[in-house]
Amino acid sequence: MAAKPAGRYEMDTESNRSVTVELPRRASWRLVVADVLLRNTVRRALDSLVWLCDHHIIPRRVALWVLEHFDAMLFVLLPPRGTRTMRADFPEFRAEWVWDPKTAPAPATAAGAVLYMHGGGLVTCGLNSHRRIVARLSAAVGLPVLNVEYRQIPRAHVVTSVGDCLAAYRGLLDSGIEPDRIVVAGDSAGGGLAFGLLLAARDEGLPTPGALVAIAPFANYDSRRRFSHFNNRTDSVLSARILDLPIRWGVAVNGTVDPAWSPVNHRFDGFPPTLIQVGSREVLADDAHLLAARCREADVDFRLQEWDRAPHVFHAGADILPDAREAFAEIGRFVRAALRPADSDDRKVTRLKRASA
Repeated sequence: MAAKPAGRYEMDTESNRSVTVELPRRASWRLVVADVLLRNTVRRALDSLVWLCDHHIIPRRVALWVLEHFDAMLFVLLPPRGTRTMRADFPEFRAEWVWDPKTAPAPATAAGAVLYMHGGGLVTCGLNSHRRIVARLSAAVGLPVLNVEYRQIPRAHVVTSVGDCLAAYRGLLDSGIEPDRIVVAGDSAGGGLAFGLLLAARDEGLPTPGALVAIAPFANYDSRRRFSHFNNRTDSVLSARILDLPIRWGVAVNGTVDPAWSPVNHRFDGFPPTLIQVGSREVLADDAHLLAARCREADVDFRLQEWDRAPHVFHAGADILPDAREAFAEIGRFVRAALRPADSDDRKVTRLKRASA
């Protein structure tokens, strides 16, 4: 498939209201190479894993054990040099502050923050796997990032995962950070949880954060649309079968998925400015399009960006991919435009008083 030119196009939604899709740039040659390599390695490996599990060659309990402990094996993935980290665990789950001191203040003195939910299909990854991504995010937006290791399958249902994210959001509010200076963000499963968190916060009557950023969000737990989507053949990392595994293993109850669990089935009235980034050939592009349509229906100020031939969460390759570095820069520009400036003196004094209370 040829690279797409930069620009934009209009996409019709089911409600007959069009959505503008931005095409930020043509794929770099490095991204094209990465797309081909991932297709012939990661995609094949994951498809093989599904086959082995479906044919009971690998027992489910063994696969779940490996996935549950996968993040612990990634302790060797160090953040960029100079990055600061600080544990900030909650009673039921772990969390970690990550910030780049060159561009972001320390959490104790910051007048804003990013609340981040990592990806991993609701079944794997955590603080180690995403430390580099959130460090780059901190540098891009100029804020410290609270990375949340919410409970996952098989220890928790997605409803519990959303509850953990909500608890982390309450923690930021209780620390004295103004809601309009909080960015809720996440990738893949974490991107879906970011939308779920905002829905839960709205139901609880909590104030709305200042912005929402979702990278390739996994937000529809009914797999039928993805199985018939064209991108199910073109995605270089994930397939509908791969994404259906955690749904069958821990989301569905007695083989049934409640539509209310999927953020794509809700209205987004009152949501903050929202940025959605996804690869043009990803199977999760369908989830991104559905979320954008819900934003359009609720008159939410949003932007949907499709990155040409970008693999799933290509941001992780920012060390070598110019496309990924530009995607982070786009997030930075979006967040700075969405958040109103902090009141430097009065708010800092209030923040410090609350932190020492």
